[in-house]
Amino acid sequence: MKSKLDCILLIDDDEATNFLHTLVINEAEVTNTVVAKTSGQAALDYLNSCKENNDKRPQLVFLDINMPAMNGWEFLEHYKKLPKEVQGDVVVVMLTTSLNPDDLEKASSEREVTSFLNKPLKKEMVLELVEHHFPNLF
Repeated sequence: MKSKLDCILLIDDDEATNFLHTLVINEAEVTNTVVAKTSGQAALDYLNSCKENNDKRPQLVFLDINMPAMNGWEFLEHYKKLPKEVQGDVVVVMLTTSLNPDDLEKASSEREVTSFLNKPLKKEMVLELVEHHFPNLF
């Protein structure tokens, strides 16, 4: 691998899942920074504040569907309304336990969603995604 992604953003209301997925991503050695947010609103706030706080803008986002207050679909609706410079050039992956075929169908109709994967995240999944979406890193 030539270089790493600057940042990967995890959006999942379960802190234990975020912790485990952070370990998996760090083990894959594909990014310099992993940021975990436990709600869609916290993730939107992070994205909106990246420029003013000099935070790293994520290049890859793992998004859970089933979250209280703002689920993954609602997050996407708000994300689409963000200015292009705030959105950045991001690969969004739905990472969920949902077995609902409607969720898979909806994900494939969303332009922003590039993949739909089932939890838990595994090192091989991370490596495959990065290799596919960021081939210049290899």
